[in-house]
Amino acid sequence: MIQAAFDRLSQTYMSSNHRGKIDIITKAFNFAKAAHKGVRRRSGEPYILHPLAVAQVCCEEIGLGSTTICAALLHDVVEDTEYTRDDIANLFGAKVANIVDGVTKVGGGIFADRESTQAETFKKILLTMSDDIRVILVKIADRLHNMRTLQSMPQRKQMKIVGETLFIYAPLCERLGLNRIKTELENLSFKYEHPDDYQMVVQNLRDSQMERDDLINDFTPPIREALDAMGIDYTIKARIKSPFSIWQKMMRKKVPFSEVFDILAIRIIFHPKDRKHEIEESYAIYAALTKIYKPHPIRFREWLTTPKANGYQALHNTFMSNQGNWIEVQIRSDRMDDIAEQGFAAHWKYKEDGSAYDEHELDSWVNSIKQILDDPQPDTLDLLDTIKLNLFVSEISVFSPKGDIYTLPSGASVLDFAFAIHSFVGTHCMSAKVNHKLVPLSHRLQSGDQVEIITGRDNNVQGDWLTYVTTAKAKGKISAHLRRQDRELQNEGEQHVRQFLEAHDFEANTSHINKLYAFHHFTRPDELYLAVGKANISLGDADVAHLSGKKVKKRSRGWRRFVPFMKPSSTDARRLEGNVEEFVKNLDRKQTLLLDEETLSKCIVCPECSPIPGDEALGYINPEGQLEIHRRECPVALRHKANFGDQIIAVDWAMHRQETYDTAIYIEGRDAEGVLLSIAGVLTTFQQFQLRSINLQSKDGIFKGDMVISLFDIHDIALVCKQLLQIDQVTKAVRKD
Repeated sequence: MIQAAFDRLSQTYMSSNHRGKIDIITKAFNFAKAAHKGVRRRSGEPYILHPLAVAQVCCEEIGLGSTTICAALLHDVVEDTEYTRDDIANLFGAKVANIVDGVTKVGGGIFADRESTQAETFKKILLTMSDDIRVILVKIADRLHNMRTLQSMPQRKQMKIVGETLFIYAPLCERLGLNRIKTELENLSFKYEHPDDYQMVVQNLRDSQMERDDLINDFTPPIREALDAMGIDYTIKARIKSPFSIWQKMMRKKVPFSEVFDILAIRIIFHPKDRKHEIEESYAIYAALTKIYKPHPIRFREWLTTPKANGYQALHNTFMSNQGNWIEVQIRSDRMDDIAEQGFAAHWKYKEDGSAYDEHELDSWVNSIKQILDDPQPDTLDLLDTIKLNLFVSEISVFSPKGDIYTLPSGASVLDFAFAIHSFVGTHCMSAKVNHKLVPLSHRLQSGDQVEIITGRDNNVQGDWLTYVTTAKAKGKISAHLRRQDRELQNEGEQHVRQFLEAHDFEANTSHINKLYAFHHFTRPDELYLAVGKANISLGDADVAHLSGKKVKKRSRGWRRFVPFMKPSSTDARRLEGNVEEFVKNLDRKQTLLLDEETLSKCIVCPECSPIPGDEALGYINPEGQLEIHRRECPVALRHKANFGDQIIAVDWAMHRQETYDTAIYIEGRDAEGVLLSIAGVLTTFQQFQLRSINLQSKDGIFKGDMVISLFDIHDIALVCKQLLQIDQVTKAVRKD
């Protein structure tokens, strides 16, 4: 089995464009096989099959060469065996060793105890990636194989890995143009996170296959006839929206599968007669299509002359078929198709002799990460959020006064543009003109805008700038400047605190300073110093009395950091009962916790997602030692899974329909006489449920609104919505997030 896997890897490599260094790959395989000898994965298979599978992904699905394949084969050696990075460097060279070191997990938090090991691991990968992008590509390949074999992991581990995948790796694949891998990662995450919904979507896709085939068979023959007459070498493929994307749209729009209309698209992939004129040929194909079918007036998308930041090029529009259906058509050359599926690896410029690559867009992204990492004191969890800002999908193109083009995320402001030009321009920005008109710094840009930045001599960075910007670079630079300003104020505050203590005959020692910051509800001396430096608090007689040992009512800072998921839901106002700390301490984290009335009374129900019995849920042990219950798709839970996977536990419901939970239901339909009476009639049939509130508004013959009802579980929600939909005028009744 091991030899067969290596033979497959060798054959794939030898049939690629690289195929020159099979000896070093064989050496790496033999070394890794010996290093992992006798070790097995949780599934029971020999461990060496995992690095072989990762190397296969790097070679076959990403298209990388011998350096990366060797690193993939060796990527777990330093972490799991006695061999060191120096051993790898001596045997296989510094490049392979650097990639292996970058992929190797961090053994523990190295910046602060409160930091997440997962976040630290990703930060280390980014630090190494900024010098060699192949680090993240090996890590993506590693994650892909782990997801393909996730069935052997316990449920709590599955949730942790799925959380990381959706939070970090899928957006990374999107940003690097690895569309095929990104889609598979999302679908596998969907399969393990929401197995019932996954099966439902897959079954619906199977059941509607014949209908899609009929559409294709009716739509494509006239296109083939026209392209054949033009002498074009082409292939037509049907592109089906992925199960994860379909489910996301169902959730976002609160519609059933039958109302997702853009499941099918047609992809025309052509081999250009002349590579230099492939854009012109793309337009020629598009012109031929417009003579056959009517194009949609506002859904034309052109990424030929200005590709997306991940290198994607294509021409898109939607056409009306003879059957009255809108069908999207994507036109791209074979080169564009390779880049769309494999990303930058499709035109990889790394050479085994060490010469550099020249993908401008990828360089720009990696450089922006370098600038973020250059900040000397980044908070690792904030860093993850900042990096994610740079994994944008929707983009706009704007112009400088001289006509230079800049690609920014959709929603970017003029301040984002200023920082995109240069950090100095951003920090010294005073005002801006868009299309020759003066606008505020918070002004959101549109594609095609021409932007002029007006700068001054002084550094103008202000705290509210963080609310104006979208890009990672801008947020990183503004945060760094604000931190420097805070450090100056902090130093002033520390000096003032020490002077205050000395003036009142107290020694400026750790004990007295600790008493002061605790008295003002701070958790660290730095917070006290900064508040004093900013004049947010003033020290006075109450502080002197407290330091002297007199009983004084603790001061309020006037503000507290609000963490919404740390508080019970407003719809579930029960207080935590019993010894919560002892309850959480005694939990068996490897087992699924059954949520019954007693255990739920010791948990915090997340108000962001308001889970109720029947929801696919998970538990998260927060820093205060409390157990929070979240729905699995909750955005708060997604961040916890990605950053604190070890604090996640699997939960299942075991309630006995003794307690009800306030649940919001959205309803809309055609306004007509008696519709409110009909709704009331439906609700009176459910006497075991209590209507908390109802709010309906009518405009132009359409009513919309929501109601809050106390129910036992999600099955009751489905029952109420089903009955409401029996009313002729009601067109939608769904649970409101």
